[in-house]
Amino acid sequence: MMSSGDALKSLAHEAAMLPQEEMLEISRKKHSLFIGIPRETEFQEHRVALVPQAVALLVANGHRVIVETNAGKGAYFTDRDYSEAGAEIAFSHEKVYEADIILKVTPPSKKEIELMKHKQTLFSALQLTVQPEDTLRELMNKKVTAIAWDYIKDEHGVYPIIRSMGEIAGNASVLIAAELLSNVNGGKGMIMGGVAGIPPTEVVILGAGTVGSFAARNALALGANVKVFDNSVAKLRRLQNDLGTRIYTSVIQPKVLAKSLMRADVAISAIRAPHGRTPCVVTQEMVENMKQGSVIVDVSIDQGGCFETSKVTTHERPTFVREGVIHYCVPNIASRVARTASYALSNIFAPQVLEIAEGGGIERLIRSQRGFRHGVYIYNGTLTSSFLGESFNLPYKDLDLLITAF
Repeated sequence: MMSSGDALKSLAHEAAMLPQEEMLEISRKKHSLFIGIPRETEFQEHRVALVPQAVALLVANGHRVIVETNAGKGAYFTDRDYSEAGAEIAFSHEKVYEADIILKVTPPSKKEIELMKHKQTLFSALQLTVQPEDTLRELMNKKVTAIAWDYIKDEHGVYPIIRSMGEIAGNASVLIAAELLSNVNGGKGMIMGGVAGIPPTEVVILGAGTVGSFAARNALALGANVKVFDNSVAKLRRLQNDLGTRIYTSVIQPKVLAKSLMRADVAISAIRAPHGRTPCVVTQEMVENMKQGSVIVDVSIDQGGCFETSKVTTHERPTFVREGVIHYCVPNIASRVARTASYALSNIFAPQVLEIAEGGGIERLIRSQRGFRHGVYIYNGTLTSSFLGESFNLPYKDLDLLITAF
């Protein structure tokens, strides 16, 4: 007679021999994505969201990429470059918008929104100052999930694409000013910086953020005498530490700023507002008192500009003269160096797309990453930006509450 212990062992053995219910490991399933890269239609926009090398990386990871013909032309990437990287080339705007994820540099036009599919995902700049209400309504009606790449944060709380574009704009602003100081461009015939025995060029920079920091670094490298103004003492202190040298810094006090501008050969505005328009800190009177033939580069013009005398210009006609001062007020400086800017965008977009795939889709990434969630302004057709909702009197909901409801 078997003991109770032996009986239990026998039953356990018999149970183990019976067919077992299949247990599947619960894990995140990698998604294969269908990505569309349309040709930018906005005036003088030459950048492209993904360069061919990034397309090759995505295709190698099992994703499908469709690129509109001539999408990379402005950055000197050919259709053949993209085709050899594994992309499909679309010869119509409509074909690209069959993709599930659209990667764009600029916000979509009304015509592009009409081409978009129901429940599509859109990555593009938000550009609050030019975002029309009907654009938002149409995106909401199509139940689109829209992510503003200029509002996505990384793990350190930094806006990576804004920083990259700011680095480009900061460096480019000094090179632009150097060109405009020369005789051939109507300037005073000065060289940026200086040579032995001749006083250096005086450069005033408004703003100590990324743009201002890189403008100061570039101007110093050329030998200029640099003064930086910002209302944040913490930013000014950080700038001093980053540059590794002592330069003139000051909070923005009108009398002190006016005196510095009177002596300046170049003034660069690099102030950004968190929302809406940048503060206009330089009055027309201050500009009138600047040297004849001096140069203003208003990098902040995309948010309204920091100089009262500024007005938007284009790459074709980038300057105008007012009060005897040359003004450069092109809002899209990064597009002036489209190839470099496209690489900078692509270096951030490509890893982000791979992360979406590895994480099991856009929904998972929105739920798991607060920094990425910060860029979402429409979620499945629901407006989640309080600023946009209040600005255009549109209904909106908190994204954190939305994702917990599903």
